Amino acid sequence: MKVVLLSPHTDDIELGAGGTLMRLLEEERNTFRWVVFSACENAVPQGLPPDTLKDEFAAVASHVGIADYHVHSFPNMNLPASASEIREELSRLKNEFQPDLVIAPSLNDSHQDHKTVAEEAVRVFKKDTSIIGYELPWNNLVFQPQLLVRLTQKQIEEKWRVLSLYRSQFVLQRSYFSKDFIFGWARMRGAQCSSEYAEAFEVVRWFMR
Repeated sequence: MKVVLLSPHTDDIELGAGGTLMRLLEEERNTFRWVVFSACENAVPQGLPPDTLKDEFAAVASHVGIADYHVHSFPNMNLPASASEIREELSRLKNEFQPDLVIAPSLNDSHQDHKTVAEEAVRVFKKDTSIIGYELPWNNLVFQPQLLVRLTQKQIEEKWRVLSLYRSQFVLQRSYFSKDFIFGWARMRGAQCSSEYAEAFEVVRWFMR
């Protein structure tokens, strides 16, 4: 299966779908293309280089063994102004890679950058590619999970290990960059599907192959 990973910002896939990514990586038949639309140069802790998050993302990609990735330089917090360019990039990606599955932000994500990527992904891929939207609870005022992905202890621990590579986010003391939060969130979703851990997704399109 060919899988496209869409991150408005460098850490979004890891947060919303990191455990699912670990599960997919365990299946040797899967191949990946990972696209980040903004490296958030204006959102790094004071005193750190502007490309800090880009470098941290590269460390994550290397750690999980995905070499097919691209980090764009669209302006953080202003992706709606670049919607047409994002759509063109996604169209090129579709033609070149011809994915089976796109993992994108939820259409119900309130963050303008996330919502733009989600909407453009649906416009481009809706007719022939399965699309699922990942959960970010601090942005999702409404979230209706139609898909629950069961995760093992090893997979959720690897998700946390990957998130730990974003050292700059710990400097900023973001509440969701907490082991207790990540594991508690996964346990909550796991309780809904008779699993110790899980991640939840909205199903935008699903095609039987």
